[in-house]
Amino acid sequence: MTAARADAVLVLLAAHALAAAAAPALVRLLGRRALYGLAAVPAAAGAWAAAITGHIAAGGAVSGAWPWVPRLGMEIAIHVGALGWLMVLLVGWIGALVLAYSARYFTPGDPGLGRFAGVFVAFAGAMLGLVASDDLLTLYVFWELTTVCSYLLIGHDPIRRAGRRAAMQALLVTTFGGLAMLGGFVMLGAHAGTYRWTQIATTPPGGAYLTVALLLVLLGALSKSAIFPFGFWLPAAMAAPTPVSAYLHAAAMVKAGVFLAALMTPVFGGDAAWRWTLLAAGAITVLLGGWAALRQNDLKLLLAYGTVSQLGLLMAAFGGGTRDAVLAGAAMLLAHALFKASLFLVVGVIDTVAGTRDLRRLSGLGRRAPALLVIAALAAASMAGIPPTAGFVAKEAIFEALLHGTAADRAVLACLVLGAALTVAYTLRLLWGAFAAKPGVPEARPQPAGWVFLAAPALLAAAGLAAGVAAPAAGAVLARYADTAPGLGPGYRLALWHGLTPALGLSVLGLAAGAGLFAVWLRRTRPVRLRLPVTGADMFDLVVRWTGRAAVEVTGATQRGSLPFYLGVILLALVAGPGTALLTALLDGPPAPVRVWDVPVQPLVAVMVIAAAVFAARAKVRFTAMILVGVSGYGIAVLFVLHGAPDLALTQFLVETVTLVMFALVLRHLPARFSERPIPEVRRARVAIGVAVGVVAAGMAYVAGGARRDPPVSDAYPGPAVTFGGGDNIVNVTLVDIRAWDTMGEISVLVVAATGVASLIYRRAAALRRRAAGPAARLREQAPGQWLLAGASPEARRQSIILQVVTRLLFHTIVVFSVFLLFSGHDAPGGGFAAGLVAGLALAVRYLAGGRTELNLAAPVGAGAVLGAGLLVAAGTAVAPMALGGQVLQSAVIDLHLPVLGQVHLVTSTFFDVGVYLIVVGLILDILRSLGAEMDRLADETPGAPSGTGTTTGDREAA
Repeated sequence: MTAARADAVLVLLAAHALAAAAAPALVRLLGRRALYGLAAVPAAAGAWAAAITGHIAAGGAVSGAWPWVPRLGMEIAIHVGALGWLMVLLVGWIGALVLAYSARYFTPGDPGLGRFAGVFVAFAGAMLGLVASDDLLTLYVFWELTTVCSYLLIGHDPIRRAGRRAAMQALLVTTFGGLAMLGGFVMLGAHAGTYRWTQIATTPPGGAYLTVALLLVLLGALSKSAIFPFGFWLPAAMAAPTPVSAYLHAAAMVKAGVFLAALMTPVFGGDAAWRWTLLAAGAITVLLGGWAALRQNDLKLLLAYGTVSQLGLLMAAFGGGTRDAVLAGAAMLLAHALFKASLFLVVGVIDTVAGTRDLRRLSGLGRRAPALLVIAALAAASMAGIPPTAGFVAKEAIFEALLHGTAADRAVLACLVLGAALTVAYTLRLLWGAFAAKPGVPEARPQPAGWVFLAAPALLAAAGLAAGVAAPAAGAVLARYADTAPGLGPGYRLALWHGLTPALGLSVLGLAAGAGLFAVWLRRTRPVRLRLPVTGADMFDLVVRWTGRAAVEVTGATQRGSLPFYLGVILLALVAGPGTALLTALLDGPPAPVRVWDVPVQPLVAVMVIAAAVFAARAKVRFTAMILVGVSGYGIAVLFVLHGAPDLALTQFLVETVTLVMFALVLRHLPARFSERPIPEVRRARVAIGVAVGVVAAGMAYVAGGARRDPPVSDAYPGPAVTFGGGDNIVNVTLVDIRAWDTMGEISVLVVAATGVASLIYRRAAALRRRAAGPAARLREQAPGQWLLAGASPEARRQSIILQVVTRLLFHTIVVFSVFLLFSGHDAPGGGFAAGLVAGLALAVRYLAGGRTELNLAAPVGAGAVLGAGLLVAAGTAVAPMALGGQVLQSAVIDLHLPVLGQVHLVTSTFFDVGVYLIVVGLILDILRSLGAEMDRLADETPGAPSGTGTTTGDREAA
């Protein structure tokens, strides 16, 4: 039965997700009425919590776990005890009422209503997941989801600058706290070997380790619940629509930090850091928030600062750490959600029907809207702690719990009594400002509110009264949570009447002092300007301002637009980081003896590579440097041959050749010689960096090669290559069978990178394609039987006719050879990548012989189409086995005997290689058309610039 109940939580989470996704469409279809239907989703969560009340009251809990990311030890673990049950009730029922209220609050045709509805339901689902999670990492995921959703809801109106700024402020503050909290979670989970809270609670760590972890967790809780010094973001968030304030900032989001404190206090309440952080921060927040609330003229801001004060009261209550203190905190958690959500909704009604929230402009509204006055008075009575409301029961319980504590507890209690007086004062000011008749102020002429608009605040206010009257019954369930905290004896019980106790006297004292403070406040002649010299908002603005300034300075110092500078920073980081680790490893002793060579030819090739690299660094002409760099690459390919790696050597040869061609395309439009601007000191610094990087790279290769302790994974590849891959070429079989997922990711990145890089250069691709296709079509029409159609183009006239004829004779042979390499790669050197490079070289030769017109005659198709086709073929080959009951990327071996071809051995992964082939061809075609053809076009349009595929002055000098 418990498992079925836990499954219900997953169903509710899925329902919230589906409703959030469907909300915009439903609003477009049904308008504001869609909100009533959407309200059924959080209402279902509240109904589920109500249905398990008996199970929770009997001391039970709802638990369950499902694997999520097993390799990381992450799971979706659900645990709903008495505390979680209370939060699910509040999140579900208040969310449903606020959604129904929103159907009347927003105007018909509001363009942002669909987005609001979707994000609101998503936020309710995130809160449900947060309070029901037993896994701390999952809790953090839902925690950050609430942060993102609150950001979107606070900034509901993108036109309002205040809303955008408030949303960003809330996002930054709560995200900072959330990251700190994650660090604390990781420390707790690493110590316990699990992230299940119910298991961590049984074996908590100790000492300084625990103190650091708890302080990190508290940073998240305090920032989320707007506790000092983070209380500044919540009043600013009142730029959000009133339903958002009623739910996020009274009943849900700001309760997340309080919930986390309540969840962990039974375990860590005895820790000094935990206890005194909550008590001190809570007491300070109570006083600062209450005083700020008393000074506000905007009803919504008054309630916002009052919320900050009440959240401080909650944190101080849970900071008490005892069984009676956490019971009182849970009672106040319930009472506060009910009366504050009701009052926010009342203010929304006032703003809608009267057109203002400024209490200085409201007069006589009580006579015009008596029903609204009754609702507000009932909710306000609970906020002020007047019997028989839930607020009175909870406040008296808090006073009673702290009365029997230490001297420091009683000092905190004094602050809370003063905070209670401030609460009474600003509550009276709220009622007086909203409903009383004021001399000299025109009487309000409100529009009729309607019972639908008043239903939600009325139900919440009535629930606050009912919870007070039924305090013993509610206390019996909440006691199941409180009993998990340390305490002696039977403990305190929630009730309306405990006799003439000191706690009752403190409650009466707070009421009387608050009424007196309000009377004095009404008679004041000058505004009160008491304010802290530095507030949390000031510190936030200072940090943001200096962070922005630092970003500007760092950007100005590093982002100079100089490629040598960027490369130098990257290489210095390589030397400083891995270089230091390499030096440390070498100081411990060489990992393996040095073997100078395997065959005598290797030193000769190495000398050639080194000489080519040195001369390339000293070359003054760009073309010469390019050739020398290519020579060093070809030397590396020779080393591959000497080591018995023909596939790598073939690929290296082809890559170096293609790279030389690409360099040649670019160098045509650059100065022939390198700039002489670097002064000798700069050149020497660059040489030193180059030498250091070379030494570090060589040392890393040496250490990595000698540090292996276990046999290589590739030792087991030959058997599967033949058995499952159906081929003898282990390199190719590895790419398209054994490690096909890696290849799929690489070609996907290759397509994206090719598209992005080429688009930066080839911004006029469509125009060029039309321009290139036009001459080709005209040439075909003018000479339908002519072999060298491109011979009439300007680029072709600048080239040798012998080159054009030889190119036409060899082009098809090279393409056929590339197809041979493609299909022979499973058993011999080759494969899709090498074959694609060969086909690309054939296209490059066509371009060099006849220019862009010749290139488009050879490949009359867009590069993007070839890239897309290749990716489609590779992906299709990957998923096709699933249709036959196989796995993704599973291959099969097919042996056939055909009449003409004879015995045919075909492996289906060859089609995956065909996709790789097409992608490489498309990439080279894209580069030829961007770096080559497009730059030719630009050169033709620029008078005096070298154009076409002809040899430039720089090329002749280099030659």
